[in-house]
Amino acid sequence: MYDLWIASCIAALAVGVFVWGLIFWCVVRYRKRGNELPVQTRYNMPMEFLYTIAPILIVSVLFYYTAVVQTDVTKTTKNPDITVEVVAFKWNWQFNYRDGQGKDANTVASVLGTSEVIPILVLPTGRSVRFEETSKDVIHSFWVPEMLFKRDVMPGNIRNVFEVSSLDAEGAYVGRCAELCGTYHAFMNFELRVVSPEQYDQFLAAKRDGKSTQEALTAIGEDPYASKTRPFDTRRGTANFNPDDVAAGAGS
Repeated sequence: MYDLWIASCIAALAVGVFVWGLIFWCVVRYRKRGNELPVQTRYNMPMEFLYTIAPILIVSVLFYYTAVVQTDVTKTTKNPDITVEVVAFKWNWQFNYRDGQGKDANTVASVLGTSEVIPILVLPTGRSVRFEETSKDVIHSFWVPEMLFKRDVMPGNIRNVFEVSSLDAEGAYVGRCAELCGTYHAFMNFELRVVSPEQYDQFLAAKRDGKSTQEALTAIGEDPYASKTRPFDTRRGTANFNPDDVAAGAGS
């Protein structure tokens, strides 16, 4: 995907330089030199052929490589190493670690976000991960900028599925909802915590044993709370427009 973007930018720049060159050449070559009307050319078949065929060739090449890259990016496998069900709801996330694919698979461990605690999705390096996304209410969007990929999370029976072949760098990465989903859309964050395979196995075992997400993270030597984002003060219990402490009839 990165190579496609770079190649597309180079191609666009090359076309732009060529067009700019033609514009400046015409400005200099055909600038007004007097009151005599220039020779009028009604048809120029080579030129018409060029500006008809060239765009078709450019679009065809871009379409071909886009189709190739898209097919590679969206492909799935029969047996990914890890399957995570991403459940979006107003306005937070639940991550379910599954023992198989599809809605009939069993959840072996779960991470649930709240207004006070940012949910942390723990995944290992070097393993393929399948994401199965569903929403409990409206359309959301699962996005981790460093993954260079986001996918809409749809309500109903639609389960958007995509796979990541491998996560290469350990660390903490902020995740967001990238679809305007309602009042507290801007507060709908999560954190992706990428750890070693050994730490991931220990984390999942701790969750299976009934430990909380914070206890399981502490057990593998990780910060128990999100470090790349924090809960926002939603002020859901505050009367923002008609404060309770304002005397009746007061105003400017």
